[in-house]
Amino acid sequence: MKNGKLTIGRIPYANLFPIFHYLDSECDQSDFRFVEGVPSQVNKMLREGELDLSPSSSIEYLRNKDEYVLLPWFSISSSGPIKSILLFSRLPIKELGGRSIAVSSASETSTVLLKIILEEFLSLKCSYVPVEEHSVQEILSSYPAMFHIGDTAMTEAKKLSTNGNQSCAPYMYDLGEQWDKYTGLPFVYALWLVRKKALSEKNGLIKKISSELKNAKDYASTRFASIAKDAPHKKWFTEEELVRYWTTISYDFTEKHLEGLKLFEKYAFKKY
Repeated sequence: MKNGKLTIGRIPYANLFPIFHYLDSECDQSDFRFVEGVPSQVNKMLREGELDLSPSSSIEYLRNKDEYVLLPWFSISSSGPIKSILLFSRLPIKELGGRSIAVSSASETSTVLLKIILEEFLSLKCSYVPVEEHSVQEILSSYPAMFHIGDTAMTEAKKLSTNGNQSCAPYMYDLGEQWDKYTGLPFVYALWLVRKKALSEKNGLIKKISSELKNAKDYASTRFASIAKDAPHKKWFTEEELVRYWTTISYDFTEKHLEGLKLFEKYAFKKY
């Protein structure tokens, strides 16, 4: 990809919609090409050189630091609840030891985070079974707990609440909240990663997207209400729900975020 446009991963989840809303509506995209996928897909495309840069799972960066450079100042993080990284359970979390937990295959970082919370913080030994089925109600007929991320996690939580089906999942745990409870630090779910090869070959374009991302962050922080009016996610969430969700997210990457990332790395590389 030495010549041509800068190829950028695009995750369609609601958490990044404010950033991409700016890029779509306010940014000259003539030098950019976007490729869509869930986190695990964009991780793979970035790793294999199909993308030049992408918002990508923090575990992808930690496992392959030699391949990437971070775009500074940008992340997808939370300090406390995130609302979209959820463990649905028929049992209290401390009773899940020795049991099999169904997990979404869409995110690698969040699955490692789940293992850290259960195994390191709560000293529970569990097994993890990847599943494709999204319905929490159906999955919990076979497993004691189900782990979901992103828009699916939020839609399933809303579906259970709206339909009065909380009895199938009487316990719901927000992993951002759990991380904060045990560490007091932000959790970094994703970072903007650049392939080192792309940095040398398309330096000017990478400087351009970095500048546009800063503009996007500033733009979004004061316009959540108006951005929500254009969100395709209104099929599942009200504008007010989207605004509340976006206000839980940090798009920054400060020293505190770095401290949280380093602690995650310490735990993750013990055995995950």
